[in-house]
Amino acid sequence: MEKKTDNYSNENTSFNSAVAVTGFAGGIIWSVIGYIAYFFNFISFGPAIVLMPWALGEWKTGPLGQWIGIVIIGVLSIGLAFLYRLLFAKINKFWPGLLFGGALWLLVFFIMNPLFKGINFIPVLDFNTLVTSLSLYLIYGLFIGYSISFDYYERSRQNEATVQE
Repeated sequence: MEKKTDNYSNENTSFNSAVAVTGFAGGIIWSVIGYIAYFFNFISFGPAIVLMPWALGEWKTGPLGQWIGIVIIGVLSIGLAFLYRLLFAKINKFWPGLLFGGALWLLVFFIMNPLFKGINFIPVLDFNTLVTSLSLYLIYGLFIGYSISFDYYERSRQNEATVQE
């Protein structure tokens, strides 16, 4: 009985590690793509937007600020991945991930908008920024959601196969 409990604990820790890595990787990957979109003027703000409420100085609008913003988004994304795990990990479909990304976009652009001085309110934003930012958030949610749900599903299937043996 003790061996079974230890095995469950190790699997749970392993899954938590996978969720953390997925969250960090998703944050890094999609904020780098956001930085590229900003660089090519598809979007009016870059990843450094997360620094705007807290950091002082003009350095935050340059490349250093953008790269620090990317790392911060990666770290914040770990928490978002655990939130997704808590809410939707058992649903092995892509819809919850898209909904999660859309909900994050709404959270940032509607509710948290006053915190970020570099993001205009929705009616004032240009079409390219709206479409690009919404697309990035949706794809980010899809990446996080489907990665976590698929991993959860595969681990559940392996556990069932192990129990049946």
